[in-house]
Amino acid sequence: MYHTPKTHWQLRLMNLSFVVLFLLAVGLLQWLAKEYHLQFDWTRMHRHSLAPASVTVTERLKEPLKITAFASQRGETRRFIHEMVGRYQKHKPDITLEFVDPDTAPERVREAGVQFDGELVFEYGDAHENLSPAQFNEQNFTNALTRLGHRGERWVVFLSGHGERSPDKQANFDLSTWAAQLRQRGFQTRTLSLGEHPRIPDNTTVLVIAGPRTRLLAGEVREIQNYLDRGGSLLWLHDPGLLLGLEPLAESFGIEFHPGVIVDPASEDITGNAAAIVVTKYGSHPVVRGFGDNTVFPQAAGISLNAPEGWQGSVLMDTRPASWSETGALDGPILFDKGRDIRGPLNLAVALTRTLDNKREQRVIVVGDGDFLANTYIPNGGNLELGMSLTNWLSQDDAFVNIPVKTARDRSLELSRGGQLAIVAVFLALLPITLIGSGVWIWLRRRKR
Repeated sequence: MYHTPKTHWQLRLMNLSFVVLFLLAVGLLQWLAKEYHLQFDWTRMHRHSLAPASVTVTERLKEPLKITAFASQRGETRRFIHEMVGRYQKHKPDITLEFVDPDTAPERVREAGVQFDGELVFEYGDAHENLSPAQFNEQNFTNALTRLGHRGERWVVFLSGHGERSPDKQANFDLSTWAAQLRQRGFQTRTLSLGEHPRIPDNTTVLVIAGPRTRLLAGEVREIQNYLDRGGSLLWLHDPGLLLGLEPLAESFGIEFHPGVIVDPASEDITGNAAAIVVTKYGSHPVVRGFGDNTVFPQAAGISLNAPEGWQGSVLMDTRPASWSETGALDGPILFDKGRDIRGPLNLAVALTRTLDNKREQRVIVVGDGDFLANTYIPNGGNLELGMSLTNWLSQDDAFVNIPVKTARDRSLELSRGGQLAIVAVFLALLPITLIGSGVWIWLRRRKR
């Protein structure tokens, strides 16, 4: 094709215009990438995104958060920290991250009490929290934020001295797993024997009565009532059976526990035990509002509530209509005995509130079962999440009610020996040989033309 000088210059101008426009497009893309950050996580377990529990905790921190990372410039520590903190910054832009080289700033290291290379120091208002590199994962990071969000000391005091479930012991009957989770989220736990210390401390945030097995003395019950008269919060985990001296407490709340143990044929199909009740639906109370996990209540007692004057009562959860309170033996075939057993639905847990003179709301929760928080049963369904929600509400931490507990995902990939060999064969042998072979075949065909 013959090109005149005019067409030659037109082609040059077109090429020049293309180059200019291409460079402008590249510059525009670079500017957009710098000003606007858009990221998609298409991994199966969303390993580059935060779990919903972490997102909820982060978004409920109202004040700015400063994180100082005392990490040297050696290795990949700074990159890992920057990636982790960046996931939280997407949901809370006022998180600031500062890197400090401990080798060049020893004064700041001593002032912050830092002991390890890669240690993080959180500052939220007047609260501080240190996170060592050995604890550096999403679950511990989120737990640190949760503790920062809770201001001041919060003591969960467990009544002891009468065979109650213990927050410190490891038996299946006890509550040490739940207590450990409470401590991870900023609560402090202790046991209290009124026989040794006859007064419940004024700094008690929540008093827990967890299934006493021997009778309380009259003076002990009177001190519990005094604590309630002072406006204290109470979590009463009552197991089926006698009240063992706590009758005045039940009467003051307008509560009556049904005789027997609740059984449910529908739950028996799932758990293999008619007395292990599976709860799938909940009331509208803030403790369980939007709660979606199933919970399991072994050996529970039904509750009747007639809140006395000054108190407002709510039902947290109840059983299916087909359930009933079985007053007979639980071995062998279990049948409803009209006139003896109590037909469902039956209340499993109730909440009571009243407004005190200083305008503060006093809160009480009574549950007809203590097994659901015991070490044996707390891993089932949403039992742990429910226990945390109960405690947060009783401690007036409404912003942290109904936050899921589980933040760590299973991010490991387990492959069999055969699977590993198959991946090696495909990607290191079969695929390269196929690409090389197809290239040679195309080259030979072109040479024959």
